[in-house]
Amino acid sequence: MTPNSVWKRVNRVAPHLIHDLLAPLVAYGSHPLTLKKADGIGLDKPGKPSYHSPSSFRVIDLLQTFSKILERIMNSRLSCVARAAGLLNPHQCGSLAGLSASDAVTTLTHEVKTLQIAGRQVSTLFLDIKVGFDNVNPATLCGMLRAKGVNPYLVSWTKSFLSGRSCRLLYQGSPKVFAPVSVGTPQGSPVSPLLFAIYISHLDCEIPHGLSLSYVDDFGLTVSSSSYRRNIQILQKQYARLKSRGARLGVGFSVPKTELIHWRTNRDRDPISNAPVHLDGSVFEPKVEVRWLGNWFTRSISTTPHFVKRLAKAQAAFLAVKRLSPPGIGLPPFLCHRLAFSLLFPILSYGADAFLPTVHMTRKLSAFWHKVQRWTTNCFMSTPTDILAIEGCLPPLELLLAYKRHLAYLRILCSPPEINPATARLPPSVQTPSLDRHSPDHRALSAGNAGSGLPLPWTQPRPPLKTGPTSPLTPFRTPCCSSWALRGSAPFQSPPNTCSASSTPSPLQAAPIPN
Repeated sequence: MTPNSVWKRVNRVAPHLIHDLLAPLVAYGSHPLTLKKADGIGLDKPGKPSYHSPSSFRVIDLLQTFSKILERIMNSRLSCVARAAGLLNPHQCGSLAGLSASDAVTTLTHEVKTLQIAGRQVSTLFLDIKVGFDNVNPATLCGMLRAKGVNPYLVSWTKSFLSGRSCRLLYQGSPKVFAPVSVGTPQGSPVSPLLFAIYISHLDCEIPHGLSLSYVDDFGLTVSSSSYRRNIQILQKQYARLKSRGARLGVGFSVPKTELIHWRTNRDRDPISNAPVHLDGSVFEPKVEVRWLGNWFTRSISTTPHFVKRLAKAQAAFLAVKRLSPPGIGLPPFLCHRLAFSLLFPILSYGADAFLPTVHMTRKLSAFWHKVQRWTTNCFMSTPTDILAIEGCLPPLELLLAYKRHLAYLRILCSPPEINPATARLPPSVQTPSLDRHSPDHRALSAGNAGSGLPLPWTQPRPPLKTGPTSPLTPFRTPCCSSWALRGSAPFQSPPNTCSASSTPSPLQAAPIPN
């Protein structure tokens, strides 16, 4: 297996060589037999009660580097064709460029709150496809591509890529013998997520006054009605419909991963509903908290439980990392800075682009971030935290979280509504690459309702936030530009003449992170 660095060097020396090797394969729609052999590595699935069953492991195929180059080329071509030919459902948020889990979470929370404003009771059933990638049938998938008029060379390559494959499992004492693989698409391939998304695109269905949302193999069925009992009946009917569609594709759902939640608002005074749902002879009680796509949801969509769990994970990772750099010895500061940004901050801030932490929770997160700053700079415990941000080149956590949210806002605004379900739910007055919007719009259900629960128009300015007095060294955001500064520190002051003093910053401006 040739390393990736070797092919990069080959491309620099002879740029035409890789093109000459791949051009005939692409033109004739063929995947060489020598590139269909892969080594399989079994990874433990976290949270399993026992690892004596093969289902407790996930097999990742280690494909050849040259094969991945060809697969990535075909993935880029097939993704463009799939969007144009209608092979993808608009409510699929995974395995596609320009979409992320935050878009699925934002779409779900928007639909739930919009239906609640209309005075309806909302429930969601979370499902998970059982061994999804291993159930892809090459003949059925190629039939879907032909039915939509996909170019024959793409269909031919897809059939060649999925057929005639072989794999050998590598573990202690394994025989290291290749075994044929007749179904499924290899996990670890750049094109496998897209092929799987096309294969299950017919599972998503339109739900009246509800939403069917999916992210790779995770599904969420959201329904609404006048009572939770009625929601249970609708969910059971939608699940039977979804199951029958999956049976035709050879796809089933995992029973242990099925979860149910009945959404509520903080103003609800009715007794909490414990109405369960009956699916395939199993009873699923509604839960107080559910985990979907790494995000924790409560009945009232409170963000505190999610960030409490993220903080606990970040603290556990920080305890393990601190052993690498005790005070005075260990890793140099620049490596500690790299660990803080590449490891600790993603764990701590996961979900912050869709969820907004409360003021009390932000203080707890900031207290942990101050410990990371002190560990990175190796400063004394008496050093003020405001100075640590400068010495360690680690901006305050409040600005980092705001920057992450602004990037999510810009991605939603710049995405076509036909691709991003969150963009499709923006008001028609918001300028987007196209004017298409999701139909039907559930905002019409709340027409005529009065009360403080209705959202403000996006053009109406938000009321000013109440802020307390700041110290001379308190980080603040300058009123005339989008950079972050530190009062009393000249190197971080705003540059003159960047903008007029009377100008107002855009709500979508993001504070840049200093290098």
